[in-house]
Amino acid sequence: MSQSLKGKTALITGSTSGIGLAYAKALAGGGVNVVINGFGDADAIEKERLGLEALGGAKALYSGHDLTKPDQIEAMMQEAASAFGGVDILINNAGMQHVAPVEDFPVDKWNLIIALNLTSAFHTSRLAIPYMKSKKWGRIIQTASAHSLTASPFKSAYVTAKHGLAGFTKTLALELATFGVTANCISPGYVWTPLVENQIPDTMKARGMTREQVMNDVLLAGQPTKQFVTVEQVAAMALYLCGDAAANITGANMSIDGGWTAQ
Repeated sequence: MSQSLKGKTALITGSTSGIGLAYAKALAGGGVNVVINGFGDADAIEKERLGLEALGGAKALYSGHDLTKPDQIEAMMQEAASAFGGVDILINNAGMQHVAPVEDFPVDKWNLIIALNLTSAFHTSRLAIPYMKSKKWGRIIQTASAHSLTASPFKSAYVTAKHGLAGFTKTLALELATFGVTANCISPGYVWTPLVENQIPDTMKARGMTREQVMNDVLLAGQPTKQFVTVEQVAAMALYLCGDAAANITGANMSIDGGWTAQ
């Protein structure tokens, strides 16, 4: 990793577990101060926070604000600025999913998914950018999804939010191109996380399938490699995008999906 990241500050939304926590670990390991955000058991989160500080000797701050509320996003960004001066690396990773046909899709679920998966990225970005511009350096990374590039039935809100995130990122890239600030998407396919693993028994029961059948014929049906993406692979891409070698990668959408979107 480039030495230039040591001492910088990263804010990662949705980072108390899964992909977000992997981002935090990768960056903290290189001496980057991290602000993590998300919900979960307080003791478990504190354990992860202390673990992050032990990785590279930098500071780790937990901010538990609700990203569906703009005033709470502002409070979170202010906490980061008060603690570290500002945010050099912003990773918008928070998200949720709901599956239903359009005509039955609950309006409150639509509003929640758009707020968390898309609108929160607008608010964090608008608040982080002035500091990045002043420093002539910054990295904005969105965890998009294979669903930022293709669609699946019954996931209208999620697909809409992720497509929107990809478009928003391109706009950021163009606006920030002369300020040393890049903006990119990482678009994973199915990633092996506790959330995915915990869905398997219910799916086995519902479909009368074995564990292997659920993994290969349901979860990995769209991934030609028939392999789950790992959180470490996604985090490694983010780390690369933060480094000097990626200074001219901006407005890109980096697929890590086992060939899903190549079909």
